[in-house]
Amino acid sequence: MRRLAVGMFFVVALATWFAPADPALSARVSDIRNTKHNLSANSTNTVKATTESQICVFCHTPHAAENIVGAPLWNRKLSGATYTTYSSSSLEANLTELSAGPGGLSRLCLSCHDGTMAIGNVNVVNGKANQAITMTGTATGGTMPAGAGTTTGFTRNLGTDLSNDHPISFTYDATLATNDGELRAPDGVNVGTRVRGQTKPKLPLENGQMQCTTCHDPHLRETDANKGAGKFLRLNRLQETQQPTGAQFNETNDIFCLACHDKAGQTWALSAHANPLVADEQYTAAAAAQREFPANLPVWRAACLNCHDTHTVQGARRLLREGTDSTAIPKAGGNSAIEETCYQCHATLAQSALTNVAQVPNIKDDFALARHMPIKSTEQQTGSEVHDIGTGTGTRRGKDFYEDPALLGRTNSLNRHVECTDCHNPHRVVKNRKFNADPTTPDAGGAHDHNPATGTHTNIASGVLKGGYGVEPVYGGKAFGTPPTSFDVKRGDGGVGASEAVGSTYVTREYQICMKCHSTYAYTTPPNLGSSGGGTPSGTNSLIQFTDQSMEFQAPAGHTGEPASTSDSGATGVYQTRNHRSWHPVMAPTGRALATRGITGTNPWLAPWGTNTTNIGAQTMYCSDCHGSNTGTGTVVPTGTAPWGPHGSTNNFILKGTWGVGSGNGDSGTLLCFKCHATAVYNTSNDSGRRSGFYDGSTGKGNLHNYHVNRIGRIECTWCHIAVPHGWKNRSLLVNLNDVGPEAGLAAGTVINTKPYTKAPYYLNSVLRVKSFGTPGSWADSNCGPPTGTAGKDWMKATCANGP
Repeated sequence: MRRLAVGMFFVVALATWFAPADPALSARVSDIRNTKHNLSANSTNTVKATTESQICVFCHTPHAAENIVGAPLWNRKLSGATYTTYSSSSLEANLTELSAGPGGLSRLCLSCHDGTMAIGNVNVVNGKANQAITMTGTATGGTMPAGAGTTTGFTRNLGTDLSNDHPISFTYDATLATNDGELRAPDGVNVGTRVRGQTKPKLPLENGQMQCTTCHDPHLRETDANKGAGKFLRLNRLQETQQPTGAQFNETNDIFCLACHDKAGQTWALSAHANPLVADEQYTAAAAAQREFPANLPVWRAACLNCHDTHTVQGARRLLREGTDSTAIPKAGGNSAIEETCYQCHATLAQSALTNVAQVPNIKDDFALARHMPIKSTEQQTGSEVHDIGTGTGTRRGKDFYEDPALLGRTNSLNRHVECTDCHNPHRVVKNRKFNADPTTPDAGGAHDHNPATGTHTNIASGVLKGGYGVEPVYGGKAFGTPPTSFDVKRGDGGVGASEAVGSTYVTREYQICMKCHSTYAYTTPPNLGSSGGGTPSGTNSLIQFTDQSMEFQAPAGHTGEPASTSDSGATGVYQTRNHRSWHPVMAPTGRALATRGITGTNPWLAPWGTNTTNIGAQTMYCSDCHGSNTGTGTVVPTGTAPWGPHGSTNNFILKGTWGVGSGNGDSGTLLCFKCHATAVYNTSNDSGRRSGFYDGSTGKGNLHNYHVNRIGRIECTWCHIAVPHGWKNRSLLVNLNDVGPEAGLAAGTVINTKPYTKAPYYLNSVLRVKSFGTPGSWADSNCGPPTGTAGKDWMKATCANGP
């Protein structure tokens, strides 16, 4: 009877010590008898004593307790293990405190959960000291069982490697919250150190430090089956009844993480991963059971726990759920692999944790295509995951996913890499066509608007790029071949209705994300093609190195429209009359309207480019209009759940169509160019009635692309146009073997007499010689030929008969 009385005393006393004070938490009750912490022989748990019926004795004793300040009469020795603690570059907590290892009340929890000590070993039981209670269901030596495995994220045996567990034993104060930028300062109500005589904070710190007991109360039981396993948490394990407001923490509705991590408030609350209007897909029964989620749980309710787990698989970084390259199910150890966290949902239905993926882009399959970004660590030159947000200079780097340019390859090309969070900030992405749209009204998709009905097209960043980190080049000169002098870093999030100005402090354009890696911001010497796994092989289209796209896409204002001449330095010192720089309008529009191009009648572009002819010359485009997985004939819009974006393709250079030697006539269904430019303009043998600027109305030859096909029988794009068609020193992306220069490693104005001429990166089977540049819409054979001597049609017969 006395033993029972003592046991009941501690059940009541300690339940009161840990009990939640707010009636709003009535679903969680202090009832250790019906939790996994009931290790008595009367328990229904797997791990329990064979004969000992006392409940509290496994942790507490009224006499002979350990001399631990603040500990509740602890009946166990503390582990003497040395721990590997959590750390990351984006962590603002005191590193000295963290490296010292767990302390305070966290050591009490670890006396069982680190797996080094027998659970049944206690200081005193039944008046006898240093006793070993006989247990069943334990691991060898009576220690904590592994469950799904000691290195998985589904185990109660945390081990001594805590690098995959939420950091503990660090000071959590207003300074930390300010430095981080996404933490709430302790307010004494939701988070704070308990003060005698005052209401205990919902998440109590221990002398200002975060400990295991800040989030967990070992006596609590969740009574609401709709909330799933409570995990002894003091607050909601899941988001309840509605999305977070983004303002003050709401303990009735909000997931426990948000009591400390506000995640930029409304920005996270309306993100595609938290918005119930978007993240309404449900977990499969198997995935829910594995995660101990309630049945039919929608993604928005899982909230933070979709991607993070406070005790995740060993090897993962930043508490990413299943974030390693392990092939086991569930993952067991391995090396960090951020993409695997995303693949939990962004995959085929058979591979996904969700019951419906119709609205979830299938990223995983794109990265499995023949040509893809080097997403796997084994595909990156270092063989390990280099990506590391929170590095570099400045404040709140983790919040903005900022990464030191050195890790992009700036000082060491071996560091070049790609990870999902190089381009996307998962806490900010929204399902809207524009990054600054109101996410309370989601669009049909989060990628950019490519709607033929509107007949307009821009380069404004889409919702999936909202809040990313990018760069804007700053130019000191206009001549082709001159790299930017510097780059403005774009970070942060402007919010709903934010300015779309290119000079904004945050990303407003897709190319700003791309140029972070594909420019001299990320390298001094262009890296070699094919140096990473999954890449296009070196030598493709004779290309050996990447090019500087920030240099190529520059769109000087003085070169818009059709200027008669320019004063900027060109390959021969000045541009020829009617010549100017050209570019695909990724950074800025060309200003070349139909009339400026000398085009009348049916325009040469497909929808949406040519839908509204008044917009031609004023429109801009995206890198992802050309780069991404294969698309159908005459369109760059992805099919099915294939995503926008340059994740992978079956074509070299991650292009949506074919491009290279032989591209042109005869491959209208696959050629990249013909997904935006009307096929009939370029590869039919009869005058199609459509016009481009390459037109001769004075002699009746009409469409000169069609005319050449008729006379030669075939025509290849790179005979006359550059092989890397981002931007160029001549108009219309035309090569001119009369004026080859530094872009081929030669002196400006060098005349090439070889036919055909190939020199990476821009010349590939090139034959065109421009003696003089024709007026748009009015070209003649006399415009073509060598600088002196035979020109016009006689030169063409000798040069182009039967092709080069």
